Amino acid sequence: MNNNFDSKKYNILALKNLYNYKKNKPFPHIQFLNFLKPSLAKSIFKNFPSYNDKKIWIDHQKYGKNINTNFKRVQHDERKFPKIIRNFCRELNSQQFLLFLETLTGIDGLIPDPYMIGGGIHVSRQKGYLNIHTDFNWHHKLRLHRRVNVLIYFTPNWKKEYMGNLELYDRNKKKKIKDYMPIFNSCTIFNTSNVSFHGHPEAVKGDNHRRVINMYYYTAERKKSEIFTPTFTSYGVLKKTKINKKKFDIKNSPFALNLLKDYKKLR
Repeated sequence: MNNNFDSKKYNILALKNLYNYKKNKPFPHIQFLNFLKPSLAKSIFKNFPSYNDKKIWIDHQKYGKNINTNFKRVQHDERKFPKIIRNFCRELNSQQFLLFLETLTGIDGLIPDPYMIGGGIHVSRQKGYLNIHTDFNWHHKLRLHRRVNVLIYFTPNWKKEYMGNLELYDRNKKKKIKDYMPIFNSCTIFNTSNVSFHGHPEAVKGDNHRRVINMYYYTAERKKSEIFTPTFTSYGVLKKTKINKKKFDIKNSPFALNLLKDYKKLR
């Protein structure tokens, strides 16, 4: 099977944009339009699970007021994905795509997440939102530092009045610096750290659903100044404190522990 990223297009795209990626504010990022072949993007849209298909989606009521969980659905288990989306996500974890990301971001040694913790397929309908936050910074299962987010959007004919823009804030979470519409077949890539505040706090309006595939990438090491005690998604500004080494243990992530437990039950 051919890999959609085994193309000079992406090599050229990375090389032409690596400078802009690094200098963009408030933190390194970029948005690409018409990122995938039109036929592939259309096929993914047509096969994207329905918001109302309860067999597909995870119930996220536990996240409370920072996510309008009544109007947002997610799934990270690729066994629940339609075949074309499952294969596409595997391509996003492939050598070809990792080399594209490493060239663009300048971050060497990127490692994909086969468990897609926090990632996978996401959909929000009218009134769905996600408040400004920083992401969890440590993958307890893989023992890796989170470094790069990739978001690819799959709703055709998205209009400005539908809202749901991805917003990027300054390091103190006080001022919006940039925002991007979730345009069909666009891809937004950005570095993630303890100051990479982002979200879509403006609730989706209209009848369209905001469909997106989120993929996250990691490294075994990072600058000492960038290492914080492992946190989950944070909606406040983090203060630098003495690192609690115990928090790096997998025991602090029930989700990571349950992955293996659930697998052992499949008999």
